[in-house]
Amino acid sequence: MNHNCQAPLELTRLVNHVRAHSPYYAQLWRNVPQAGWTLADLPLVELHRYWASGTQLEDWPVLTAPVTDAIVYKTGGTTGGAKHSVFTQAEWQQFVTTFGRSLAGWLEPGDRVANLFFAGDLYASFLFIQGALGHVPVPLCVFPFTGTVDPQTLTVQLEQHRINVLTGVPGKLLQYVASLEQQGVQLPGIKTVLYGGESVFVEQLQLFKAVFPCARVVSIGCASVDAGLIGASAPDCLPGEHRAFEPETIVEIVDEASGVVITEPHRTGLLVLTNLARTLMPIIRYPVGDLAEWTEAAGTPGRKFRLMGRSSLGNRLRVGYATLFPDELAATIQARLGNCRWQLIIDQENGVDDILLRIAHRHDPAAASALLQAIQGKDPMVAELMAEGALEVAVDWCQPADLLTHQRTGKLQRVVDRRNYRGLVGRAQP
Repeated sequence: MNHNCQAPLELTRLVNHVRAHSPYYAQLWRNVPQAGWTLADLPLVELHRYWASGTQLEDWPVLTAPVTDAIVYKTGGTTGGAKHSVFTQAEWQQFVTTFGRSLAGWLEPGDRVANLFFAGDLYASFLFIQGALGHVPVPLCVFPFTGTVDPQTLTVQLEQHRINVLTGVPGKLLQYVASLEQQGVQLPGIKTVLYGGESVFVEQLQLFKAVFPCARVVSIGCASVDAGLIGASAPDCLPGEHRAFEPETIVEIVDEASGVVITEPHRTGLLVLTNLARTLMPIIRYPVGDLAEWTEAAGTPGRKFRLMGRSSLGNRLRVGYATLFPDELAATIQARLGNCRWQLIIDQENGVDDILLRIAHRHDPAAASALLQAIQGKDPMVAELMAEGALEVAVDWCQPADLLTHQRTGKLQRVVDRRNYRGLVGRAQP
């Protein structure tokens, strides 16, 4: 998109409608003229304010209409403080239809697909993938197991039903693969593994290859229940790359310090999304929580971008099949220690995710233990991953000067993702 030209008609109509019906956006755009603006003139969504009243749908100023003909999903937080993502029924159908069509490059007529994403408690991933698989433009046979299926039962049924495609979140798929490797089991009948929700790294690809020797392991695509469509996975994408969904979305990469739109390739910035198809819960210049870089020249249709880790603005952090919510962690730290500076640092070594919670506070072993218990208590899957040895979490007491800040702005980086997203660059799909 040319950010120096007047906004296209479809975007103009969307913005005019949203400005008239969403109190949140009307306030956000109060200094934007009624006409003659460009997309870059619209301020980025401030995630904290966007979600501030999201627990009560009737009073949520983001929405443009009452929640009647709608479908509601949970987008983060524990039960008491959960936030919700809202689609009209038509918007949801368009969402799953477009995503399903994007899977055509990975699936062939007659494929037998196991859906191993998670279901229940208003979470969307299982129903989203199930709906999308129903719109792949080739005939498939789909087996909706969910992510809670017993591993031994799954193995028996994979062979019984001649299933050749697995879909799921990397953490749960890797847990299953690790159990098979320990038993010395290989499943050469699996030809494709489609993962979503988190990146897969080199060591993890090697583990997949050991158990599924004939499989290609690729992204199913990039989407979220809050932002909607983000990026399509195509056969010409290298690991970590996706193509922008056009014309449904406008993808931008924005400099985190200056807010300037990045157009040149291989410069990392905030991944920002505008969804032209959603009007009930508008997504307009919404930071999705990831860092990214362009990998093709400006003007390329469906221009490819590469995910480069989580940004410091993200309101949730996926680790394996578990989720951490920095806002909840901030509240827990403040309740126990008062106002103090802190940050999460994420590393990965030998396939194990390592989270270090650095807190600028005097050494306090009792508080460290309580915080670790609180982190596990917020999401039982965190405790499960830790028990399996797939995740390590530790607290490190430090001085304020020891915390990492943005090189140019000096702002504290609440999340520092140091996993190697460039490690797969140039590697062919396995």
